[in-house]
Amino acid sequence: MNPVRMISMATVLSAAAFASLTDRTAASEWGCEVLLCASSSNPAWRGVPACHPPMQRLISAMGNWGFSWPTCPEAGTGKPGYEAYDECPSGWSVGSSNQDHGGGQSDLCIQVRNRCPSGYGGRDGCQETVTMPRPVREDPYYFDITAGDGKVTRHWFNLRK
Repeated sequence: MNPVRMISMATVLSAAAFASLTDRTAASEWGCEVLLCASSSNPAWRGVPACHPPMQRLISAMGNWGFSWPTCPEAGTGKPGYEAYDECPSGWSVGSSNQDHGGGQSDLCIQVRNRCPSGYGGRDGCQETVTMPRPVREDPYYFDITAGDGKVTRHWFNLRK
């Protein structure tokens, strides 16, 4: 093989490896910026001017085909969790608006009430099932961050601009 061609291929390969390493380092740095900003709670990331560029970049990137959440391996976190709905109020249980067909979201709160007068004995016709929409979380995304003592803290955030 031609020595000039070998050097040229080696140069191209090492340049590609360097670029790949640089891309991963930049992605990791961005992922750590996103993690730090998302876990900011007082104020939330929107109140921290330094958080605007990495979070705006994230929000824009999420609309791209093949989007992959930027991670922060140094912090031991991957992509965040997502829970659209909050807990139901006390005395209510979680239900679904599409229970008969399966695959429905747990988007309702359900309560079974006794409509019988007191002392009536509670016959079958006295029960009434009441539903209400399940509360929607203001901050549906979360990161679970493990501290040095092993304690896990959940940090909730949203991506509204």
